[in-house]
Amino acid sequence: MREERLCVALDFASRGEILAAARRFGSRAGWLKIGLEAFVSEGPAIVAEVAATGSRVFLDLKLHDIPTTVARSVAAACRSGAAMINVHALGGREMLLAAREAAETAASGVKLVAVTLLTSLDARALADLPVAGHPEGIVRRLASLAKECGADGVVCSPRDLAAVRGVCGADFVTVVPGIRPAGSDAFDQKRIATPAAALAAGADVLVVGRPLTAAPDPDAALEALLAEIQSAA
Repeated sequence: MREERLCVALDFASRGEILAAARRFGSRAGWLKIGLEAFVSEGPAIVAEVAATGSRVFLDLKLHDIPTTVARSVAAACRSGAAMINVHALGGREMLLAAREAAETAASGVKLVAVTLLTSLDARALADLPVAGHPEGIVRRLASLAKECGADGVVCSPRDLAAVRGVCGADFVTVVPGIRPAGSDAFDQKRIATPAAALAAGADVLVVGRPLTAAPDPDAALEALLAEIQSAA
């Protein structure tokens, strides 16, 4: 049985690695994520190939461009076989509205979610950028904008879940990277949480990559993660 709250990130560069991981994890995870590395390396066809394994695909391209370009890219992504795609909320209202219209026109049932702030960005990192404020406050504003523009949900840090739920309610989808099982390496993520903590805070879909895919024994790591998720239910 697939755990619908788990999305495994297939962050590999080659078709062989991507499909091997899809077969390995797809029978237990409700979602498989195709990110920028895999998409650039193998092209749109890899989305359909992964979807053919039976899992839903989250196409994580974080589209951020002028409205017309994003709208056309969303339309193409909706034809790729993905079940969920994302854009950057920082692209602004007009871009978000164009993305929503393109997804609706495609009539594909694909979920559109908006990225708020990357989990690799904390307050110190934001100080280098022309983005004023605390991460949680920025995420709150971006999540509210995304909902106003018709997005189905957002991608946000586990630490921002309370803020998102506060402004967007319980039915707004929250896709949450930065998930680290107890004892895992944080890698380059900064705003992280355990699966249990993220679920308790209101996460709908937990995105987990390297703690599984780079583990010495990925199958054992998956079983441990599933047990951790299910114990939090």
